Amino acid sequence: MPEDQSKISEEVLLEVVRRLVAEVRPEHVREKITLDSTFDRELGLDSLSRVELISRVESTFKLSLPERTFAEAESSRDLFRALAARRPALGREAAAAVSAPPRSEIADLPDNAETLVELLEWHAVRHGGRIHIQLYQDDGQGEAISYAGLKSGAESVAGALQQRGLQAAEPVVIMLPTGADYFFTFFGILMAGGIPVPIYPPARPSQLEEHMRRHARILENCRARILVTVDEGKRAAQLLMSLSPSLKQIVTASELRLFEGKTLLPAVRPDDIAFIQYTSGSTGNPKGVVLTHANLLANIRAMGRAVDAGPGDVFVSWLPLYHDMGLIGAWLGSLYHAALYVVMSPLSFLARPERWLRAIERHKGTLSASPNFGYEYCLHHLRDADLDGLDLSSWRAAFNGAEAVSPATIEQFTAFFSAYGFDAQAMTPVYGLAESSVGLAFPPLRRGPLIDRIERDTFMRSQSAQPAGEGDANALRFVSCGVPLSGHQIRVVDPSGHELAERTEGRLEFRGPSATTGYYRDAEKTRLLFDGEWLDSGDLAYIAGGELYLTGRIKDIIIRAGRNIYPDELEKAIGSIEGIRKGCVAVFGAGDLTTGTERLIVLAETRIEDADKRVKLQQQVNALATDLIGTPPDEVLLAPPGSVLKTSSGKIRRSASRQMYEKGQIGKKSRSLFRQLSGLALSSATAQLRRMAGSLKASAFALYSWSAFVLLVLFAWLGTVLLPGDRLRWKAAGSIARLLAIVTRTPLSITGIENLEQLPGACVIVVNHTSYLDSFVMAAVIPHPFRPVVKAEFTGRMLTRLPLEKLRAEFVERFDTGKSVENTGRLVRDLEGGERLLFFPEGTFTRIPGLQPFYLGAFKAAADAGVPVIPVAIRGTRSILRDGSWFPRHGAVTVTVGEAIEPAAGSGQEKSWERAVALRRDARSFILRHCGEPDLAQG
Repeated sequence: MPEDQSKISEEVLLEVVRRLVAEVRPEHVREKITLDSTFDRELGLDSLSRVELISRVESTFKLSLPERTFAEAESSRDLFRALAARRPALGREAAAAVSAPPRSEIADLPDNAETLVELLEWHAVRHGGRIHIQLYQDDGQGEAISYAGLKSGAESVAGALQQRGLQAAEPVVIMLPTGADYFFTFFGILMAGGIPVPIYPPARPSQLEEHMRRHARILENCRARILVTVDEGKRAAQLLMSLSPSLKQIVTASELRLFEGKTLLPAVRPDDIAFIQYTSGSTGNPKGVVLTHANLLANIRAMGRAVDAGPGDVFVSWLPLYHDMGLIGAWLGSLYHAALYVVMSPLSFLARPERWLRAIERHKGTLSASPNFGYEYCLHHLRDADLDGLDLSSWRAAFNGAEAVSPATIEQFTAFFSAYGFDAQAMTPVYGLAESSVGLAFPPLRRGPLIDRIERDTFMRSQSAQPAGEGDANALRFVSCGVPLSGHQIRVVDPSGHELAERTEGRLEFRGPSATTGYYRDAEKTRLLFDGEWLDSGDLAYIAGGELYLTGRIKDIIIRAGRNIYPDELEKAIGSIEGIRKGCVAVFGAGDLTTGTERLIVLAETRIEDADKRVKLQQQVNALATDLIGTPPDEVLLAPPGSVLKTSSGKIRRSASRQMYEKGQIGKKSRSLFRQLSGLALSSATAQLRRMAGSLKASAFALYSWSAFVLLVLFAWLGTVLLPGDRLRWKAAGSIARLLAIVTRTPLSITGIENLEQLPGACVIVVNHTSYLDSFVMAAVIPHPFRPVVKAEFTGRMLTRLPLEKLRAEFVERFDTGKSVENTGRLVRDLEGGERLLFFPEGTFTRIPGLQPFYLGAFKAAADAGVPVIPVAIRGTRSILRDGSWFPRHGAVTVTVGEAIEPAAGSGQEKSWERAVALRRDARSFILRHCGEPDLAQG
């Protein structure tokens, strides 16, 4: 046996795999890679990448593997077996050294789980009888759900949904209150291959119309066919069905429970969408944040490490399950770490806030969370008599997040509840947002709150957060939210995107494995979300001492006389005035049409009706505002309760309140329930008529487009087959493709056309793939003949094979490793002979927007031949003709052509590989910036 063979080990092999994956798929987290990680599905290694991997393995261990290994090895374990076969079999002692150690139910966590479904399965198998969820009741008789019980109930829901026609990756809306049915339904949708979309049930009849219209916008975006609710929610759901044409079925949780058939569970992948979190919309219409299983698990693991979470913890929560902090941070975080999850309805907390604290005492809760509002609510609604004998000494981390953290609130809560055993170091201000799953920054564990005092005037005029002197009574105070979670990064930038120095306020951006790939079915907002590889949080912040300090929402900041006015601080101060309803104040800017400047408006709720007392209240608001910000408001509106609009999570909806103000609707009584229902019915009828007209128009366009398409494609087919010479064939194909755009009124704009007109004699053109129309677009815009590289499957049909052969297309095998290597050699010879080759390096396309990972073949061929790569981004064709649909829509197409990317200098196989990886990285980066779609390789 050669000496080097004795060094063969699983860890050495895995290190070779990790290094390659870090080069080829840097988005994959190293800790996920195990011996059983499949090369294609889990690690994203295409054929050429696997060839390179096996080559490196042979070099590392100085062994030659059988040729069949190239085709048969699907995982590192397969490679290890192949390596082991090249030497004497392992003896018992050696085998024991590489086997997995026995796992303890309490000590072990599901570190290898890659989806939420796998996560639940892991717990159900290992300790299925253990209680996972305890529904809290005052009498202690709340329902308890074990891991096995959750899995069994979810499987029944999954079967019932499949019976109702639920398809893979199809959204299902959940409009359920906190309870056992919510948990079964959420996981049942996941198990059936669907996508849960949580929304909140209607709260007050007085706001039913606004609530329904808001939810109708969500349903319009996600296009869910099925909505799950309770029996009592069917009436509201019927209203939604009238406003949302995509909604076809309303089913109750009790109906889903009746299913007794067999459930066939589809495979769920880490990069599948786990659920869509619609943002609360405090600054605009709701946006559907796409979160994959990989995003959620990365976030849960990072948060768990930050707080040292484990099976010994008990998480007590009143947070709503339609909000990311309650769903991910509280429930799914508890599920992962095998912590007991004690949950009550938000309404139970609002009715009697002492229930939250008593639940912590009764169950020895160690973790709990609330927006700042919850801590404030306890302070102002609880008396000593409510708290007699209360013991909060078990509470080791009290998370405060989801809205601005008030220094006064955390100081007062800590001081007041210290008499009941609350540890000041347990208060843990955190920062997160739906676009980062939920968590982004946590402070050091048990450090306690860190409050920064800065000079008010300096900050408001120049955004410089200079420390204030001890005697400065007018100082601004901000609370640290800590440092980024493990594997995540943040930065603060100016309007030009340049990173700012410490203690300078700017726009907060972030990146990391928890980050969303974008907004569901909203390419434009997705484009605005991304700044290169960074995501825009929409928040303003500064960094001091490496810690994050949030200062406000970008859209909420009011600029007046060159000063930044921060509504949150002013709202809290005004809310403390006697007679003003606390938490019911909105400060916003409204445009002055006369002067063109922004007016400062204060909207405050009060129950006081006496005219003289109201005048005094207005004077107090003016005086307080002048003290705080150096200027009085332009208008103080005292309005009845319910006038200040809020999100489902209790945040002030300043933008919506401003719109109400500008429409003159502040203070007007809500319409009766009958009038609201009548208005909804009338809107529904009008909308139905508009939809019918739009449907007829769309159908007419589709029929016309297909007629033109069939006729023109027939001429293109005949011209390609019958005309002599490449140049004439391509000229005919290009002319007919451009004519098709003209007759279907499809605007076709090209940026960087000079890069196409000056194409090198030999080059590789790479294009993102979104629709069957992409080939026609490229024929229309490229002025020179080129050879398309297409899938070998096209050779099976004469109608497609014959014209492609006339255009001298190269047919390649995508999945056969041996053929892939042969293909690359043939393509290199074509390029060396002066050919221009066109690739769609994604290999295929889907109906879901997003740029998929690129296969390496095009770039390896370019690197080996030493020719440049021309990146081309197509935008718009997916919307015109989406995969799985033959119904074309009217739209515009934009083509952006990049400059030639030359391969780096160097020689040898290793350098060729590095050049190919670099070419792919640079070309994909260009296309991602210009295609207007999210990155499906993230996470």
